[in-house]
Amino acid sequence: MKPEQLEDLLCYRMEQAHETLREAEILLNESALRGTINRAYYAMFYALLALLATKRLGTSKHSGALALFDREFVKTGVFSRELSRSLRLAFDRRQTHDYGEMTQVNRQIAEGTLTDARTFVAAIEVYLRSVGHLAAAQAGDE
Repeated sequence: MKPEQLEDLLCYRMEQAHETLREAEILLNESALRGTINRAYYAMFYALLALLATKRLGTSKHSGALALFDREFVKTGVFSRELSRSLRLAFDRRQTHDYGEMTQVNRQIAEGTLTDARTFVAAIEVYLRSVGHLAAAQAGDE
């Protein structure tokens, strides 16, 4: 992949992450809590895909992407274990609330998942900018 193609992909993935965060916020405002958790997790996932692309890594499975995050970015000290825990918790909550039977969602869990998603997406974006990615978007923000 050429550098400009990578930058386009990173911008696309981060736009997906931000748009999905907005969707989660709308769903929370409408008390659609199951959807809030789903979209909050996916916002994190899209940001994670951008991050993995910087190392030319990818996987077709969510669990594989989480494992790559831990191996490449948490164990190396780039990101905290707490960020990994919040990602895994969001993944587990999404699995439970999307596929579990008779599961009840409370507002506090949905709000917490959305808060974690905002933190995660922001951390990925700060990192990408700090290592020289998303420069075109950064210049456009000024």
